Amino acid sequence: MLNILITGGTGMIGTALSRMLLEKGYDVTLLSRSARPSGFSSSPDSQPAPTLRTAHWDLRTQAIDTEAIRQADYIIHLAGAGVADKRWSKKRKKEIVESRTRSSVLLIKALQENPNKVQAVVSASAIGWYGPDPAIPNSDPFEETASADDDFLGETCRLWEDSITPITDMGKRLVILRTGIVLSRKGGALTEFKKPVKMGVAAILGSGKQVVSWIHVEDLCRLYLQAIEQPDWRGVYNAVAPKPVDNRTLTLELARRLKGKYYVPVYVPSFLLKIVLGELSIEVLKSATVSSKKARIAGFQFLYPSIQSALEELLAPKTGA
Repeated sequence: MLNILITGGTGMIGTALSRMLLEKGYDVTLLSRSARPSGFSSSPDSQPAPTLRTAHWDLRTQAIDTEAIRQADYIIHLAGAGVADKRWSKKRKKEIVESRTRSSVLLIKALQENPNKVQAVVSASAIGWYGPDPAIPNSDPFEETASADDDFLGETCRLWEDSITPITDMGKRLVILRTGIVLSRKGGALTEFKKPVKMGVAAILGSGKQVVSWIHVEDLCRLYLQAIEQPDWRGVYNAVAPKPVDNRTLTLELARRLKGKYYVPVYVPSFLLKIVLGELSIEVLKSATVSSKKARIAGFQFLYPSIQSALEELLAPKTGA
């Protein structure tokens, strides 16, 4: 069986992706700081075939389990501190950048120094690469050829992508997925959007006109799978749904599905968001219309192309065990 080595595999995306890869018959190895440095250790939940394993790495000491590198057929690189987890202090900004770039450096060094059979690396990036829409509404969507913005997230994404690009110098295939706002049942943006709605408040941020380029977590995982399985996929692809939506529409659609008629729309002023979130408010209020055209031309079909189809699935009662 082919082995997929995943960095950042214990987060929301990594957990969903690991489950999908196992269901597809791949062996999965998660790099973890808490794993024993002596080698692979089987997860208690692993099955005889395929298997889920953990292997040790440590960005602080730049240590990595070389056996995990030798056994990998593909690498999915998700590692990086959460952008929206904390206010952007100077220290936090440094952590956001270095968690991405230092992890790339460690992977590249390990591949250079150890015999391996890695065919391709699929690396995360983000639509923070792009700046704000030039005009709201009716801006042309950002495509992959656009230059990185000169704000903090634009520069972070540029450094992030540059740090993994040396993979191509080794003759290995590299795919970079610039990911939008990921919607999932388990954490992330949707959980935050739901909090005020549960109290009967549809909290529209700022003007509500800012465009949110989002993606259902299942479609995102399927994009990673496609990037692994399709050898003609190379370079950068935007990982966003075909139909971006403005904040007001997203918020009201969510409120209607959760509360029916029993909610009150409330506009949260931009100045209040700036007080609460600091510099991070810039991203919350930014409108970024991003195109999924390249992925669709390459043959990818979205299961959840609209916010309505995504919320219908994400808010439906769970079935099965």
